[in-house]
Amino acid sequence: MKPYVWLMVMAWSLPCLGGSLLISEDQPPQTSPEAKIYRDRISPTWLTDESALWYRVEVAPKKEEYIRIEAATGRRSVHKDFKSMNLPGPAEIRTSTLTTSRRKGPAESEISCHLEFKNQLDEPVKLAWVKAEGESIPYAVIEPNASHTQHTYQTHQWIITKQNGDQIATIYAEPATSRILIDGPSGKAPRNSPPKRPRSSAQGFSPDGKWCARGSGNQVILTNRQMQDEVRISPPIPADAKIFGTASWSPNSEAFVFSSAIPVKVRQISIVETSPKDQLQPKVRQLNYAKPGDELDQPVPVLFRLENGSFQPVVLDSTLFTNQFTSSPLMNFQWSEDGREFYFDFNQRGHQCYRILAVDVKTGQVRPVVEEVSQTFVDYRNLSWRHWLPKTNELLCKSERDGWSHLWKFDVSGQKSPQQLASGPWVVRDIQRVDEASQTIWFTANGLRPEEDPYHLHLCKVSFDGTGFQQLTQGDGTHEIQFSPQSTYFVDTWSRIDHPPVVELRKSADSQLICEMERADATAYLAAGHAFPERFVATGRDEKTNIYGVIFKPTKFDPAKKYPVLENIYAGPHGAFAPKRFVAARQMQSFADLGFIVVQADGMGTNYRGKAFHDVAWKNLKDSGFPDRIRWIEAAATTRPWMDLTRVGIYGGSAGGQSAMRALLDYSDFYHVAVADCGCHDNRMDKIWWNELWMGWPVDESYAASSNAVDAHKLKGKLLLIVGELDSNVDPASTMQVVAALQKAGKSFDFQPIINANHGAAETPAGSRARKEFLIRHLKPEL
Repeated sequence: MKPYVWLMVMAWSLPCLGGSLLISEDQPPQTSPEAKIYRDRISPTWLTDESALWYRVEVAPKKEEYIRIEAATGRRSVHKDFKSMNLPGPAEIRTSTLTTSRRKGPAESEISCHLEFKNQLDEPVKLAWVKAEGESIPYAVIEPNASHTQHTYQTHQWIITKQNGDQIATIYAEPATSRILIDGPSGKAPRNSPPKRPRSSAQGFSPDGKWCARGSGNQVILTNRQMQDEVRISPPIPADAKIFGTASWSPNSEAFVFSSAIPVKVRQISIVETSPKDQLQPKVRQLNYAKPGDELDQPVPVLFRLENGSFQPVVLDSTLFTNQFTSSPLMNFQWSEDGREFYFDFNQRGHQCYRILAVDVKTGQVRPVVEEVSQTFVDYRNLSWRHWLPKTNELLCKSERDGWSHLWKFDVSGQKSPQQLASGPWVVRDIQRVDEASQTIWFTANGLRPEEDPYHLHLCKVSFDGTGFQQLTQGDGTHEIQFSPQSTYFVDTWSRIDHPPVVELRKSADSQLICEMERADATAYLAAGHAFPERFVATGRDEKTNIYGVIFKPTKFDPAKKYPVLENIYAGPHGAFAPKRFVAARQMQSFADLGFIVVQADGMGTNYRGKAFHDVAWKNLKDSGFPDRIRWIEAAATTRPWMDLTRVGIYGGSAGGQSAMRALLDYSDFYHVAVADCGCHDNRMDKIWWNELWMGWPVDESYAASSNAVDAHKLKGKLLLIVGELDSNVDPASTMQVVAALQKAGKSFDFQPIINANHGAAETPAGSRARKEFLIRHLKPEL
């Protein structure tokens, strides 16, 4: 029998993207053991030959089953423990051979397992458990050549370090015992392994090994490695420009290209840590933080071509790549296989033109391979995926040129017109897999079925020639896909906010259902008096476009009572935020259990509903979809008399904080109470990339028109402002300037700065308590 791998090893970080508040709502509902939902979570493990998969699942309090499924037939066998499944043992894992990925670790589990460590280094190593909030708890020191067995729980994170703190590996425990040989840091070769030849992309060496090119100031140093000759070349760049990065060589070693730019000084902001833990006096932190309108690097490619035995610079026409938006002087280059062309991206500042450009190495001529233009904005972050097809000289990528994000195929030479692979009023989301052998793309999309919630994700496939489009998933819900190792099969977990998960095993080729693996059991959960959130749909401001959202009621709901309404708002144009799959949304349910009806919906201006829906946000972030949200809430209340619209509150963080305060500036006839946490209250004060994408460039009057500070004099209602003094995502001065404007206008409001807190200060114990008490005091729910 073939062994299989039990470990997931990752290195990950969580940047706060787009001002988004990273609050964990994304866990299945959990309550007392007697009132839990069972059979709702599995982590399938495949045998390497794909003949079978197995998992274990919680079926009752303190009871679990081990399930093995034969992939070809779907035969399902139930076992009392791991050993009885008669599976091959796990392969030994060497830390030095592990790769890392920058993604969030999985949710923690209550399923126990073991890790067996063997230290093959000549020095002791430390083993520590990393808690969910990031704190490391030391557990063991493993001496050289010693072993250690550690009890843990599935998906718990462990970190191995040297005595000086240098990291060796990060490990997420898998269901069964895993054997880890500690022989060196992840991503590095073990001791005594032969040295690898330096890669040209990392060291500046040409593919044939004859040349080495590196930048030095505003010059290029070129070394002929055979002759040991070194020459300095001064490229045609400004005297104050510099060469950045390493040389990108053509496959035939006859040309290379560097990035060059005039260095730009990045704006810094000052953040005061008033109460540091290690000293009495405050500290001042300086952060690099570019804001809308700031000067940016303008990198350009610097090309050299081999001619008559020497490399000569090739002058490029920069007409098609002037005034670009970038946060780095480094450019990424892609070469054609024959070395005749190289390609790079250009995102024009203002985000209304995005190009993939081709450069002819011989002539220096620059031409567009792909050009995406818009009178509003090009959402380049959602259109940046591409897949090159060198054999046919074609390029697969996404485009919104027909008003919807779809897959297109481009002829790189430009001789043929672009071909759209599929079309319709729906949106391509994530590319799951590209198989050049079968010329097939698997991807997720939403909005496929008119009768279904348009945010539900479904797996689809289409051929490179635009034929054979097929929706592969069927359940009325949003779908999460896990492919088998060779992608022959996929595990489809689908659910809705009001429908616990169903797990199915299907064939990738035609989506044939092999078997239903699990169907969550909510019997005990519902018997304990809990209820699922309610989905609701109503038309928006145009009286024809449907707006989708959810309604949370108290666990002890009484339809004879009147409940104040509390809206959770986040309207960032980079996504959509009302929960769709079966998650706890614990924060919203906890507010509901205080005596609120809690609602969340996605109004116009948010993403994934087509370009026209999305464009409402352009130069108009203050809109936040309020005309849609208010109509949606009012429509819900017409058939739900227990929703008291004389008591309506709203809360949100980051971009949601900006929106929450805006509710009391422009819509105080509907909203009465607001809590605004760490708000980007003036888009001129916030990070450059997120705000210029939606508000445009140059900075114009639309920025002031969306500013809560400028409009602070319009405040009506009860407002609580919260901010973390150490917020590194949204400049905390943005909130302080709103405070100043409110004071100047003679307005009454509450203000709660959270000491030593970063972004999301309302999620700290102090911030959360202040928010809860404020909402209860002013909305007066019946507890």
